[in-house]
Amino acid sequence: MKINRLLAIVVILLNREKISASELAEKFEVSVRTIYRDIDAINLAGIPIVSQAGNNGGFYIIDNYKINHQLLTLEDMISIIEALKNMNRFLEDKNIEVAIEKVKNIVPKEKKEVFDLHFDQMFVDTLPWGFKKCDEENLKYKIIHNAVESKNCIAFDYRNSKSEYNWRKVEPLTLVFKGFYWYLFSFCKLRNDYRFFKLSRMENLTVLDERINENRISYKEYININKTKEVPTKVVLKFSKKVRYRVDDCFDKNDIKIQEDGSIIVDTYFLEDDWVYSMILSYGEYVEVLEPNHIREIIKNKYKKINNIYSNMT
Repeated sequence: MKINRLLAIVVILLNREKISASELAEKFEVSVRTIYRDIDAINLAGIPIVSQAGNNGGFYIIDNYKINHQLLTLEDMISIIEALKNMNRFLEDKNIEVAIEKVKNIVPKEKKEVFDLHFDQMFVDTLPWGFKKCDEENLKYKIIHNAVESKNCIAFDYRNSKSEYNWRKVEPLTLVFKGFYWYLFSFCKLRNDYRFFKLSRMENLTVLDERINENRISYKEYININKTKEVPTKVVLKFSKKVRYRVDDCFDKNDIKIQEDGSIIVDTYFLEDDWVYSMILSYGEYVEVLEPNHIREIIKNKYKKINNIYSNMT
């Protein structure tokens, strides 16, 4: 789009003493004549660009007009780039790529080396080790993201925790990344209430012409309302020292107490659901539920069922 090119030219001129029309034309893949028209448009907008003729000529902005870069610190720019890059790992949106380049262009020359070094020293990848990027899941994310932005309802088959499929029509409101998984916060037409749906459990996704109700509450409002409704359960777990590395990764350090024999006591609170049981089971023989007794019984019964499966094997 022309407006993106005009903005990009202004950003470049704010960070360079001078640049030629031919260099700009090559960068934006347009003709030199188009660049001159762009410069005229920028001048008409009130930004004073001077054209200097000759071998060392080019365009530049009058020095006393240039914006003070200190409005954004280097740390601000790094944070913006990190946020945009993380978002674009799922969207792969060219507009986000353009935005990233615009921010990069306003990094002062004297700080460029430090800026580049930061991104050489840190990389964010949300996929577990050994997992490859799934194009199908990325496409699902893009479709839902577009539906949220366009405010269109969507429909899909949803697999619940019992592996049963139900057809759902929902008003998509917010995409939520939590615990290494993407969820859709939405208003479910079937339940006539707000619900979270895990993207990986959705199949046969369709975007509908039907529009969402503009009066729905936001994700933040929903969380604030439900904070007062949900009562967490106190859970006390005893872990073997063999899984210390996992305990340190998964629990708040203030909830962890190391015992003299090296075992670990975790005293914490959870909103009780199947996820809590699965999390406890994932530690196998290296965890014991001390409290509450009803969760201890649930885990014991699940282990009995697992034992029955393997006892019947020949």
